[in-house]
Amino acid sequence: MNLEILQNKKQECRTWKNVEPWYLQLQEACKIEKSDLEIDYGDWFSVGKKEDLTNDEYEVIVETAKKLIPWRKGPFKVFGLEIDSEWQSNIKYNLIRPYFNLKDKVVADIGCNNGYYMFRMLEDKPKRLIGFDPSPLTLHQFEFINHFVKSDIVYEMLGVEHLEFYNHKFDFIFMLGVLYHRPDPVGTLKSLARGLNSKGEILIDTFMIDGEDEICLTPNKRYSKIPNIYFIPTIPALKNWLERAGFENIEVLATTVTTSEEQRKTEWSFDQSLEDFLDENDKTKTVEGYPAPKRVYIKARKVL
Repeated sequence: MNLEILQNKKQECRTWKNVEPWYLQLQEACKIEKSDLEIDYGDWFSVGKKEDLTNDEYEVIVETAKKLIPWRKGPFKVFGLEIDSEWQSNIKYNLIRPYFNLKDKVVADIGCNNGYYMFRMLEDKPKRLIGFDPSPLTLHQFEFINHFVKSDIVYEMLGVEHLEFYNHKFDFIFMLGVLYHRPDPVGTLKSLARGLNSKGEILIDTFMIDGEDEICLTPNKRYSKIPNIYFIPTIPALKNWLERAGFENIEVLATTVTTSEEQRKTEWSFDQSLEDFLDENDKTKTVEGYPAPKRVYIKARKVL
């Protein structure tokens, strides 16, 4: 597979009718050049302070951030401007943070969205950090933040299916909230294995259903109003998928129920969020009648 052709999408998308306004506004923000900005790697990933800017520069920042709505992952503070994203991604990051050490490792984040997790990972000082996500909107959100962070993170407009053809392998791969979007989950996990170095590790999270049987839910058309959800396994079924894909040392880190503390509507997001996806009379079920979203976090190592 020739990835160079696909990678050119990163530039070609700038001229698409729906993307060009984001790109043009981003160029205005990128005219603001600041150095030695204060960075906070905490729950609100922050770069700069309002006093670093003139009033006119701050207005450009506000206008750019609003042009790039919806912000699904975050939260961010950009020169004091609070971008309160739909997902409080700090909750997920803080949950998985004790289970990895990225220092001097080559790391990939599959389905990286706007890079919130990667910006947080910078504190670990990885050798190389690469995000994979084909979305033009999240690319522009990432570039907006990274223009001021000035990190060496590489953002590739590629998907998990391109991972094994990339120009190098990885020591650690994150794939958070992606597996249930894939019609071939075992094939997807095999792609992760092929993208890893020897003894490489993955950390994934995915929707799950309760049960000891090795089975999965296959939603009809939509799950929690999401159209592209294919398979939601029990933990035993997910472990089987991982073993078939070439992983061992499979460790369940946590299971969580998604709440409105973690996912909710804000002025920076879509008009609907979790509260609209659940049965109004029974919050343990989705509007379609399926079990409400529950996630499992798993870490595993590539079989040598």
